[in-house]
Amino acid sequence: MPEPLKNLLHEALVGDMADRIAANAPSFDKARFAALATDGLETLELMERSALIRDALFATLPDGFPQAAAILKASLPASGRPGLTGWMLLPVNQFIAARGPDHFDLGLDLLKALTPHFTAEFGIRPFIHRDQQRALASISGWVGDPDRHVRRLASEGTRPRLPWAMRLPQLVKDPAPILPILTALMDDPEDYVRRSVANSLNDIAKDHPDLVAAFIATHIDTASPERRWLLKHASRTLLKKGHAQALANFGFGAATALTCELRLLSSEVMFGEGLDFEIRVTNAGEIEHALMIDYAIHHVKADGSLSPKVFKCKTITLAPGQSQAIERRHAMRPITTRRYYPGQHRIAILVNGAESASGSFVLRMPSMDAG
Repeated sequence: MPEPLKNLLHEALVGDMADRIAANAPSFDKARFAALATDGLETLELMERSALIRDALFATLPDGFPQAAAILKASLPASGRPGLTGWMLLPVNQFIAARGPDHFDLGLDLLKALTPHFTAEFGIRPFIHRDQQRALASISGWVGDPDRHVRRLASEGTRPRLPWAMRLPQLVKDPAPILPILTALMDDPEDYVRRSVANSLNDIAKDHPDLVAAFIATHIDTASPERRWLLKHASRTLLKKGHAQALANFGFGAATALTCELRLLSSEVMFGEGLDFEIRVTNAGEIEHALMIDYAIHHVKADGSLSPKVFKCKTITLAPGQSQAIERRHAMRPITTRRYYPGQHRIAILVNGAESASGSFVLRMPSMDAG
């Protein structure tokens, strides 16, 4: 079983933090910091642990943010010298997020210095929320920075719906101010940065699907393979939802004279096993078709209603008269993000976003057969 995330912040890490800060600030009371930062630490979850350590920083660093920022910046790794790095910097993010916006430029500068050692995407968001125009004016200047982590912060930190982080409601409502940043980073030499751009565009697509589909259309002509991958990854939510323009952007137009058959190998599935099925697609027309084939499982919810979830299957090209069979097994096993309920489920086959075949199966839970 994987190690709980909360264990990334532990007593030994706090001790290392204390030593590394004290090495750059002889007056820093590392004993008091360690005592405050570990008081009840083991009982807390990850973000609660981070907040406890942040509060210990509040209590032991100078009250003035410029003085505290100087100590934290000096405590970052430099020239082979160990310093604050990795998960030590999550509570530092929280410290800067709380105190930095009152010293706007200094706070942003500290986050820029921090991000090569641990992401600053959490700390930067209160700055954007406080004064979006001022923050984006500075962040826009980072798109040409020689450090890939700084460039990534420009896209990741401005994501409207960044997981685990505060939402940016102004950018959720109107993402136009960050599109120049994403455009500038779209052909970044680092895959690490390009993935962040794709994720930001996918965030935007959840609220502004037509805007993102049009953005993709504008930038896909003569796209390099790397950019094309980015644009397709950015379109993943739109493609799963069958957005017509998004599908057309990648050559998946409406398929005419197409037949699709679905065969379920069993009408019942025991939880913990899998649904085996076969799809057969035939192009009965006179032109070649590029086909994106997905499938949706309509899961039974607690109230008996059905909720669909789309899964990727295969992309194929069929010449006129050509037919292709695809075999799949969909696992029906425990996962942390879904609770399964017994009963009649539905599966639908989606070809270029359109439902083309469907069937039903019964999911049985072990308890149903007990006794």
